[in-house]
Amino acid sequence: MYQIEEPKYFYLFIAVAILLLLYLLNWFWKVKKQREFADVALLNELSPQKSVFKPVLKMIFVLLSLSFLIIAMVNPKMGTQLKTVKRQGVDIVFALDVSKSMLSEDIAPNRLEKSKQIISKIIDKLGSDRVGIIIYAGNAYPLLPITTDHGAAKMFLQNASPDMVSSQGTAINEALELSKTFFDDDTQTNRFLFVISDGEDHEENSGKVAKEIVDIGIRTYTIGIGTNKGGPIPINVNGKFQGYKKDNKDEVVITKLNVETLKDIAKNGEGKYIYGNKTSKTIEYVEDLLLKADKKEFESKQFSDYKDQFQWFVGFGLLFLVLDVFLLNKKTKWIQKLNLFNER
Repeated sequence: MYQIEEPKYFYLFIAVAILLLLYLLNWFWKVKKQREFADVALLNELSPQKSVFKPVLKMIFVLLSLSFLIIAMVNPKMGTQLKTVKRQGVDIVFALDVSKSMLSEDIAPNRLEKSKQIISKIIDKLGSDRVGIIIYAGNAYPLLPITTDHGAAKMFLQNASPDMVSSQGTAINEALELSKTFFDDDTQTNRFLFVISDGEDHEENSGKVAKEIVDIGIRTYTIGIGTNKGGPIPINVNGKFQGYKKDNKDEVVITKLNVETLKDIAKNGEGKYIYGNKTSKTIEYVEDLLLKADKKEFESKQFSDYKDQFQWFVGFGLLFLVLDVFLLNKKTKWIQKLNLFNER
């Protein structure tokens, strides 16, 4: 088995082909000019020590040298080495509120972007822990199944927006129920659910649902984003500000942080409510929580580790280059005695 690390360097073989073409054109040009200058037999008499074969051999050495060096740059990896990988960590699922109220700018730049910053920074602190993401508003949807690919988690997170959810509202109960499907029942890891929201318009009985998922080992923590004073909800169309959301009385709607709802969910979920407006303190608390958590092995697999083989091609490339340097165009006496190439 083999693997190619940098296949883009194969294009350099075009230069090798061009070099060969130029050599052949130059050779035909020399032969033509020599015949115009004098008879071939006479030229051989004038330069008896000149080898016909060695210039060709030198060119072959140059082409081989360049070819091997290009292959070294491609870095073929050959052979396999089996390794057993064991990971230890916890399972973490983020349930992110993407309802329109999260666009309020009472927290800069707005509640939703602040929430994304917090989640992203928490992911940066993770080791071998697995992470998944749920988004919810009027409905709850899985944004990213649980994975160890933290880069993918951050990429999916950046795309989260109210436009991804068809109906508005705050379906926290549906998000809590959906979290059950994210955790692998075959692996007994510590399971954490972090609900990031402003707590507005949450459904009833959320605390009861949070208590139910404790029975399958999921502890629910809530992170509140927003202020008690609150702020209006901006309306943007194609990225352009159109005004603020208004109620039936044509008055601007003010959305406020609902701490009590989030505290109730965290209490029943055997977790804790975290005030999320201070990013650094929020990150420190979550990091400390996860560091103290009992990490259990949740994955063990074998994979093939390909070994670099570029050094062999570098060696052959340099060898042919050295041979080209020391190989002269004159005839070699002992080869001349053998007369292998009919040089007499």
